[in-house]
Amino acid sequence: MSDYRIERDSMGELKVPANALWGAQTQRAVDNFPISHRPMPAAFIRALGLIKQACAEANHDLELLDAARAQAIVAAAGEVAENRHDDQFPVDIYQTGSGTSSNMNANEVIAHLADPDGQLDIHPNDHVNMSQSSNDVIPTAIQVSACLMTSEQLLPALKPLHQVLGKRAAELDRVAKTGRTHLMDAMPVTLGQELRAWAAQIASACERLTDALSRLRRLPQGGTAVGTGINAHPDFGAAVSTHLARRTGFEFEPSDNAFEGIGSQDAAVELSGQLKTLAVSLMKIANDLRWMNSGPLAGLGEIELEALQPGSSIMPGKVNPVIPEAVCMVAARVIGNDSTITVAGQSGNFQLNVMLPIVGATLLESLEILANASRLLADRAIATFKVRQDSLDAALSKNPILVTALNRVIGYEKGAAAAKQAYQQGRPIIDVAEELTDLSREELTQLLDPLKLTKGGL
Repeated sequence: MSDYRIERDSMGELKVPANALWGAQTQRAVDNFPISHRPMPAAFIRALGLIKQACAEANHDLELLDAARAQAIVAAAGEVAENRHDDQFPVDIYQTGSGTSSNMNANEVIAHLADPDGQLDIHPNDHVNMSQSSNDVIPTAIQVSACLMTSEQLLPALKPLHQVLGKRAAELDRVAKTGRTHLMDAMPVTLGQELRAWAAQIASACERLTDALSRLRRLPQGGTAVGTGINAHPDFGAAVSTHLARRTGFEFEPSDNAFEGIGSQDAAVELSGQLKTLAVSLMKIANDLRWMNSGPLAGLGEIELEALQPGSSIMPGKVNPVIPEAVCMVAARVIGNDSTITVAGQSGNFQLNVMLPIVGATLLESLEILANASRLLADRAIATFKVRQDSLDAALSKNPILVTALNRVIGYEKGAAAAKQAYQQGRPIIDVAEELTDLSREELTQLLDPLKLTKGGL
């Protein structure tokens, strides 16, 4: 048997692999774009399947598509939405800027699945793509996939990270340590206070993401080619949103202005910006953990991260902070992805953005790796690190900046002299202050108690 078959489209005939579910238009894209050899992400393919289901249902509701064809398309698109045919979506990320090739890939695969023997005469364009254009399907697929991945993966990953930060903070509320500003010794804080600051960053990230979704859920489906809704029923967009909401449990609704959703990618750019902010937060947390874990002898040595793997191919016994390092690399990637999406978002020329595939692929990559990194950070770093109390106490006892607590008693100038002498002589500030002031040892012990100093006030 031949390993290919002949397919036809408006441009003529060409060879398609014999076992492929796609047709001529997909094959042309495969031939035209051998660039990265990376197809669109599974989450995007899922969204295309969901959209095609909803469109078939809406067209049937509006009496534009007969029941037999509608049911067959819904069933076939459901298989696509379940990611059962991802290997049938070979079109490269770097393709036509509208994503037309990916839309036609979906149309052809679904038509083939829905009507394998041709008895229903289901056409990829006339039936699967009824009342649609690539120009509204692909922006809608970006928004649907990003909304679902944010709500189903990223936010559920951030919740346990926030919870474990709060749990560890409560455990460490009475563990005082040297605070640092400019990477230099500063007034004491507790480990609980440090972890609560991290928890606050994650809580703020969740609020920002949720707010961004309130705009991303407004879908341009129904705007068709340029936003006017040509060849679609006036109620089509609303019906599609209703069916998508029913199937996913996410509150999708039609956009007030389809021209915006087709001509721009502002909602995706906004979400990417919030992902970048989260990445910045995670990098700050991961780097703080790396500094606190540094050593174990020549660094800060405040905590000990879980040992997960050997750290060197040449230095026996070396263990590295591998999870925080991986999180930092994820953060760097997401920050770079945001730059890509920002540039792509600027490529809305008149009635169509022409970098839609890279917006979708890059946005979904950021969502996926942030979710996975957040889980690892929670489970393999925050939840399991141990406190090195001896190191914390040793650093606190010699911290000359504790003299700040004496400012209101002995004045700034005398305090500075005491701090300088304590640092030069490598002695505890309490010993030097006892020599340079009239305060008793008991008074100094009360005034310089690190744990009391973490509470602020006079």
